[in-house]
Amino acid sequence: MPSILASLLLLQGALAQEVVETGSRKPMPPEWIDKDTGHRVVRLSGPAGPISNWYFHNNPFIGQKGGEGDKMVFSAEANGVRQIYTLNLKDRSTEQITTDAAPKRMLPMIARATREVLYQSGDTIYATSVDTRKTRKLYTFPADKRGGIATINADGTLFAGSFAAPEQAEISRQYPKKSDFFDRIYDAHLQNNIFTINIATGEFKIVHTENNWLGHIQFSPTDPDILMFCHEGPWHKVDRIWRYNIKDQTTTLMHKRSMPMEIAGHEGFAPDGQSIWFDLQKPRGETFYFAGADVRDGHELATYQLTADEWSIHYAISPDQKMFAGDGGDPTQVAHARDGMWIYAYYPDGKRFRSEKLVNMKAHDYRGLEPNVHFTPDGKWIVFGGDFEGRHETYAVEIAKTGKHS
Repeated sequence: MPSILASLLLLQGALAQEVVETGSRKPMPPEWIDKDTGHRVVRLSGPAGPISNWYFHNNPFIGQKGGEGDKMVFSAEANGVRQIYTLNLKDRSTEQITTDAAPKRMLPMIARATREVLYQSGDTIYATSVDTRKTRKLYTFPADKRGGIATINADGTLFAGSFAAPEQAEISRQYPKKSDFFDRIYDAHLQNNIFTINIATGEFKIVHTENNWLGHIQFSPTDPDILMFCHEGPWHKVDRIWRYNIKDQTTTLMHKRSMPMEIAGHEGFAPDGQSIWFDLQKPRGETFYFAGADVRDGHELATYQLTADEWSIHYAISPDQKMFAGDGGDPTQVAHARDGMWIYAYYPDGKRFRSEKLVNMKAHDYRGLEPNVHFTPDGKWIVFGGDFEGRHETYAVEIAKTGKHS
């Protein structure tokens, strides 16, 4: 007799052949063929239903060790306590990684070198192995030191994060709306600090200080000594993207604005860590590019032009770095696209992108939820968030237009 799981997979396979307009039903089938694009879309769910997608530059995947399937990390409540799980991208089964009853907050990073998920409970950072479930304590914040940990380096030896002068938090408290606090924080030019934590020794070290609003801190995925940060604020007023070398303590600007109202942002590393890529508009809202700069010195590597309809809020780079993806945008975004509400695949074609529409997102509320695209480790799927079923769900769309299980 076939197992229950095998029967469910057969049923899913049958349902997968259904051609449906994305967002036309609530709920949608577990998987379907997008009527407008011909690409297969599947809903990725946890044991209790919906799971949340990660921000575009945070990698939620742990690669397979053998042939068991790559895993995606997510958190969900179990018996009233938030726990951390993995979803197997091969058979879509889930495993609960943490089980203790302590309240916890999953950190937006994975210790890939040690195959551990990271979370904070109270003032302490913990790591739990996805393979053995063994948990270890990594760091406890002293009472006089606080800050948001944003990233872990490639070899799993350092955390990095930032903290600002207390006046910055006070501005946010007095003016909770972004439209009210954003310019005020930028104009204040308060002291901001980037710190590292040595995981082995517990050393908390301030490595960079400026009287500028700092954010978007990311370690290179391959070089444990390279850190990226940005100058936050109105994009047309800042030279935003910076690389910091921990060994020699040097900072290098990754893109210098060359005209009034030029903007560059939503930056992220390429998978090999050799380049940084970002949304580039020259000027803002008129001409659109996706551009890459060399991590070593910031010189331009490539600049691909897009139309306003092809522009995306966030972009992703495939594991082999031969193609790109984007999450589109609605008419209220900076591109004011008339037909931009799509999940896109992009293919370099000279100095432009050739775009392919993968999922119709016209039933999605971009103002309430940015989709944030990610390539799966095998490069065959793009994971994104959506609310076109009436609640925040996470999905994957198959890049190949086969309609068959891979």
